[in-house]
Amino acid sequence: GAQERWNFRLQQPESRVWVTTGQTLTLTCTVPGSGPVGPVKWLKGWGSTNQTVYDQKGSSHRVMRAVNESNTDFTIRIEDVRPEDAGTYYCVKFNKTNLGNEVFTRGQGTEVLVHESSPFPSVEVAAAVLCFILLIFVFAFCLYRRKQRGEEQSQHVAEVTTGSCLPFPVPCCAKTPSCHAGQILARFSAFLQQSNDVNKDIHYADLQPLPTARWPNSSPGAECSEYASIRGAAK
Repeated sequence: GAQERWNFRLQQPESRVWVTTGQTLTLTCTVPGSGPVGPVKWLKGWGSTNQTVYDQKGSSHRVMRAVNESNTDFTIRIEDVRPEDAGTYYCVKFNKTNLGNEVFTRGQGTEVLVHESSPFPSVEVAAAVLCFILLIFVFAFCLYRRKQRGEEQSQHVAEVTTGSCLPFPVPCCAKTPSCHAGQILARFSAFLQQSNDVNKDIHYADLQPLPTARWPNSSPGAECSEYASIRGAAK
């Protein structure tokens, strides 16, 4: 009827908005340039319990027009949003008659949801969390590499410490009850026979007990050497 006659289309595009306490809420509403005489208001709620948030005569100190003195853009901003600002807001065009202002048309309504804190983490918070996780990962990787390097060095030191200067395995130490010099001589003779550079001359072996294999009864300076002569087998 009346709207088609005036070709009047009120636009309130936002059906729902999220806002955090303390921030500024923006509610969008636009109307065409032509229309019946009458004010445009913003109401919170609908029905007998509605509350006027903005009209063209005056409003709260927290509510202001986004574009002052505009006849088509009635977008408003509510500063310092509070929890009690939550609700549904309607942009309403009134028609001025002899009986007063009558509702000509209204928008679909915008539901405002107010949160004490942002429901989504900010970019700064997300970046800080990501950097913290990356730092922990790098720290753990460095500890792992340091531990692995220490194990490799310990293994190398153990191999050098337990290694023998003889080119053949010696199962026991000289001058111990469980071993005789003859056993060592036999192994040394076998090694000479397997060598490609065997010499027919006489070889001498100086057999001495290791310092750590010294028996309690032995006195310092009592170390002795045993010599044996062996002739290598000819190839």
